[in-house]
Amino acid sequence: MIGETAIGGVFVPTLLLLAIAALILSAGLTRIVAAFGLYRFVAYRALVDPSLFILVFGLLAWLVPFLGYRL
Repeated sequence: MIGETAIGGVFVPTLLLLAIAALILSAGLTRIVAAFGLYRFVAYRALVDPSLFILVFGLLAWLVPFLGYRL
């Protein structure tokens, strides 16, 4: 995956931008899951949170080409 985005004349890797977006989205999902009390159904929360980040990151990386942006 090669791709860069220019932000203010500075080239930033696209995967870095996707990782930042995934971090923000997974933090929001973590708050929603905690608000609804769904963590009581998992045995190990410390494993669920990074797994949620990886799933959101993979979903974003999969969806970006469909939105018309090349990685």
